[in-house]
Amino acid sequence: MPTLILVRHGRSTANTSGVLAGRTPRVALDERGAAQAAALPGRLADVPLAAAVTSPLQRCQETLRPLLDARPGLPLHTEDRINECDYGDWSGRKLAELSDHPLMEVVQRHPSAAAFPGGESMRGMQARAVDAVHDWNARIEAAHGPSAAYLMCSHGDIIKALVADALGLHLDLFQRISVDPCSVTAIRYTRLRPFLVRLGDTGDFGALAPSGEEPDEAATEGEGDAAVGGGAGAP
Repeated sequence: MPTLILVRHGRSTANTSGVLAGRTPRVALDERGAAQAAALPGRLADVPLAAAVTSPLQRCQETLRPLLDARPGLPLHTEDRINECDYGDWSGRKLAELSDHPLMEVVQRHPSAAAFPGGESMRGMQARAVDAVHDWNARIEAAHGPSAAYLMCSHGDIIKALVADALGLHLDLFQRISVDPCSVTAIRYTRLRPFLVRLGDTGDFGALAPSGEEPDEAATEGEGDAAVGGGAGAP
């Protein structure tokens, strides 16, 4: 079965402003996100790709543009099932405003029970994305053989949910997974099981270095929370 290359979109203007964009239209990459997208063709230069599949949202399409320019003829497909989570009434709101909402604790501790008002549940989000991957695996294998690789450009929570599924992790554990903007995650699917061969790889290890600063108590109060939507990545 094929190898799936998952790319989270580059850093967006919503990421840097602390807004949960969700499916808000016309959310573009910021300057750093555009630079991340421009570097993507070089990072994937040694990987032959049978196809590229993208979320319908602008920030994913902008992320893939340099790759498509570098590989004329690479088939591009839009897949609604790897669209961002439908956060419903939360979409477009500041994450800081949502941090004290009672639902946020459910999202952090028990996401399989979380359903966004006016939107979808996190279980539904994972189910549709997993179904999309299974369908595309079969489609790519039928057209290009079992050793083919293809790319999907999607969103933080979608990719985390796909990784959790590949690892056999309950959705309630998926907040332990982190994927930064424009990071590359690779899952090799086989007849018996998937293998996670890359996770959230940006090629930048500077963010792992300790800052040397002592955070105050207020700053550490929510530091164990996962960023809904995936966050802005390293500064």
